[in-house]
Amino acid sequence: MPLKTNIPLLPLRGMLVYPSMILHIDVGRERSVFAIEHAIAQDNLIFLVTQRDITMENPEAEDIYQIGTLATVKSLTQLPNGTHRVLIEGMERAAWSNYREADLYPVVDVESIPDVQVKDAESEALMRTLLSYFKKFAKISKRVSKETLATFEQIEEPGRLADTLASHMPINITAKQEVLEMLDVKERLEWMISKLHNEQEVMNLEKKINERVREAMERTQKEFYLREQMKAIQTELGDKDGKGLEIAELKERIDGAAMPEGAKEAALRELDRYEKLPSAAAESGVIRNYIEWLVTLPWSNASKDQLDINRSEEILNRDHEGLEKVKERILEYLAVRQMTNSLRGPILCLDGPPGVGKTSLARSIAESLGRKFVRISLGGVRDESEIRGHRRTYVGAMPGRIIQGMKKAGTINPVFLLDEIDKMSNDFRGDPSSAMLEVLDPEQNSTFSDHYIEEPYDLSNVLFIATSNDLSSIPGPLRDRMEIISIAGYTELEKRSIAKNHLIPKQLKEHGLTKSQVRFSDEAIMDIVRHYTREAGVRNLEREIARVCRKAAKMIVTGERKSITVNPKTVELLLGKKKFKHGKAEEVNQVGVATGLAYTTVGGDTLQIEVSLSPGKGRLLLTGKLGDVMKESAQTAMSYVRSKAEEFNIVEAFHETKDIHIHVPEGAVPKDGPSAGIAIATALVSALTKRPVRREVGMTGEITLRGRVLPIGGVKEKTLGAHRAGLTTIILPMDNERDIEDIPESVRKELTFKLVSDAEEVLEIALEAKLQ
Repeated sequence: MPLKTNIPLLPLRGMLVYPSMILHIDVGRERSVFAIEHAIAQDNLIFLVTQRDITMENPEAEDIYQIGTLATVKSLTQLPNGTHRVLIEGMERAAWSNYREADLYPVVDVESIPDVQVKDAESEALMRTLLSYFKKFAKISKRVSKETLATFEQIEEPGRLADTLASHMPINITAKQEVLEMLDVKERLEWMISKLHNEQEVMNLEKKINERVREAMERTQKEFYLREQMKAIQTELGDKDGKGLEIAELKERIDGAAMPEGAKEAALRELDRYEKLPSAAAESGVIRNYIEWLVTLPWSNASKDQLDINRSEEILNRDHEGLEKVKERILEYLAVRQMTNSLRGPILCLDGPPGVGKTSLARSIAESLGRKFVRISLGGVRDESEIRGHRRTYVGAMPGRIIQGMKKAGTINPVFLLDEIDKMSNDFRGDPSSAMLEVLDPEQNSTFSDHYIEEPYDLSNVLFIATSNDLSSIPGPLRDRMEIISIAGYTELEKRSIAKNHLIPKQLKEHGLTKSQVRFSDEAIMDIVRHYTREAGVRNLEREIARVCRKAAKMIVTGERKSITVNPKTVELLLGKKKFKHGKAEEVNQVGVATGLAYTTVGGDTLQIEVSLSPGKGRLLLTGKLGDVMKESAQTAMSYVRSKAEEFNIVEAFHETKDIHIHVPEGAVPKDGPSAGIAIATALVSALTKRPVRREVGMTGEITLRGRVLPIGGVKEKTLGAHRAGLTTIILPMDNERDIEDIPESVRKELTFKLVSDAEEVLEIALEAKLQ
């Protein structure tokens, strides 16, 4: 036969390919991959030969058998785990010679050894006998389907029949290699008949023994026998009792996990499946991971509540200044819990601008209760599966964030913080806010369903605390399930106290400084609060204190100063020019400029409403990136002023001869809300009557076409913002009188509140001179 030269060689570990076989082979060794790629680039021919020792990573010529199979490469694909899967078709027996290394893979010269097909009576008899024995073997072992047997009966070549049946017989690799090396077809058929005959005798004997043993054994003896038999099989396969010990350990952990009956049944059912699956099966790891989640979840382990009201109050006061309403609500919950010892956890939502201490307050609540604290961030969550988990049918499935948090807590009654609940969104993957409805409903969360766990999980003992910056972006049904506690922000005195007791000690420690090296005076702290920050919380205040500490550390390290006392004189040297003016909203009273009060996601603030008149045809121009609601407020105020033009001594035809431009500065910032009506009306009347608006007056309230002033929300936040801006008189709707009590007393003392029910009262207070 002609000699084929420079054929890439692929050594096989623990397997063998016969001629006419088509099968997939997974290849991981780099040399083997190079050999296959070269074969594809050349003529698709490759020589397959089995190596003698399967543990050898890089076999040489003496480590492989002499006879193998010449094959063609049909396809090559790379799997996600990095290995390559190649489709091989065996062509004919062949012997190799002249083994050598070519670059990165071995090559050999190959001489084909084709079967000599002899169609005589003896060959036909051997083929029939072999098929008969194989059918009996297949019937007893139940390893071969009827369809496969029918395919075998269609094979007419004796050599091919022997090779095909050898590939389906339970013989070791050495015996299969022996078949491959049998060049005489009749000898091959006779060898196969002998092997099948022996295999049938063994299987029949084994069947009889098993029947006798099964009849004699009791249930416990049967389990023992099966386990010992499994251990023996695993030992033969090289597992060395590993899986058996793992199964026993998992069974013990399931029994000790104190699961509900349904969850325990599911765990045992999956454990039984896991035990029957081979370790190499893809589903084996999925089941193992699921069982691991079930046994590590806390099903009944609860931390004992420390129901000491006085201790809890001390912790809350130690960690937070102000926030009296929040503290009072927490202490009420603890008191009721102490009285009943059966109250389910409430669903609290701390709403307020950034930096006011919502997250740290939740952590303090956990400490005061003696419970574990778990926090998950919901900002940017768009996929419902983030909350409920993924179905186990998906690759890489995991439980949702709620179940993950419970596993992390290790108890069934942690304090669970749902941070930034208003930042959740929805898209084509589902609506996570809808999935949160079950989590946050005390009537439903005792049987919370996670798609991955698939068993009801009790969340009724969890104290859920959510945080948000903007309640309007939380869907109504979800907001209805929570008790909203608003945190408006801090007064200047509270900020000074927070800085002295919390922020300065923290920053000194982080910068390696001591109190003797850097001292802050009360005046300096107040100076930083007033002139370098303008916020509801204290986050920027902490940043400015950190800047002072950094500069102080540099001075001390360079030897410029040994210690630094921060006072009003040194603050400007350390932090630069003052960023904000304090105590003056405007320098002078101005015509056509009114100060409105606004509530934003970062706290209360002031808005300067400006009105400018110019000759024209009555066009109303609104600028400042106003929302639809604010534009409607401006149109309503315009209609009201036109209807009262005569009473306000305004030329009645002004809307035909003047273009009116209403502008709210900082045009890049979106502004919207129903509380700017009276401020716009005041600025309009001021511009049309040339009467200046008092600069120390701030106002908030919606206006109707008849001039009625309607109530608004966010009074506390807006008032604190006005106080920070230096306003002294606040105009509020009459119906908001009840909200004044929520404003801290230290702020109330410095402000004058004017309650109005009609726009004419607003104009009388806000404009310098009385209307004629």
